Amino acid sequence: MTPDPHEEYRLKFADFALKEAELRAAKALQRIGWLILLGSLTLTVTLGYTVIVGLWKANDGVTRWLTLIIFNVLWIASACWLYKNHKNLAEKTTAFRDALQKRQTAAAQLPLDTTSGLRVYREASLDIIAAYRAQASRNRRVHNSFQLVIISGSIVVSTLTAMNQGSNVALSITTSSLSALVGISAGVTGYFKFRERGTTSQSTADDIEKNYNASGFQLGDYEGMDEISRLIHYAGTVEKIKEEQRKREIQLEQSTSHDERSAQ
Repeated sequence: MTPDPHEEYRLKFADFALKEAELRAAKALQRIGWLILLGSLTLTVTLGYTVIVGLWKANDGVTRWLTLIIFNVLWIASACWLYKNHKNLAEKTTAFRDALQKRQTAAAQLPLDTTSGLRVYREASLDIIAAYRAQASRNRRVHNSFQLVIISGSIVVSTLTAMNQGSNVALSITTSSLSALVGISAGVTGYFKFRERGTTSQSTADDIEKNYNASGFQLGDYEGMDEISRLIHYAGTVEKIKEEQRKREIQLEQSTSHDERSAQ
């Protein structure tokens, strides 16, 4: 039995969207790893300088040396993770390119029927909706995780600082480590803007779904149209929504770069 080219294209498109989302997630994790690595290296160099020149005055040297060891372990662990994730990123890039080629091959096998092609596009947009919602959920989870670290870490640091007056070495080490973790988490959330990215992705998915339902039930702008007109109008609207999403993502990237230049 000859496979349906429309169904084959839809499956290939869904696989391509999944590989694209996985590649974006791997790249985001790679950037976070680099930020943690650079932050921990900066803290290590700064703390090492204070230890060497004696700017950090403590009752004994155990606290500062153990804190310095913790920061060294942090940047070494980050470097090792980045090395391993680099291989994973390369594999996901290869899988993404392979899925793209298969999708293009499946698209080339579609019959030259405008109505059939538009129907395929409309059904394939369900996969686009799912991909945007998965991206929004992932960004929300990351944002909430970092916010939990920031809020709980700040409370714990304040409590430990009030409890300890420098006499307890373990509490001093814990306080310093938590302060560094809270600072790194705040920097990551401020730089990558996970909440804003999740909000825009969710909004895009909702807009596409709204037009999908409206085109199926002939509601709103689709009222009174025949099938081909509805499909053409739907395809144009979805492409416009996706273009607006790309512009919002570019604006977020530009605002991040602007904030980084302003901080320098």
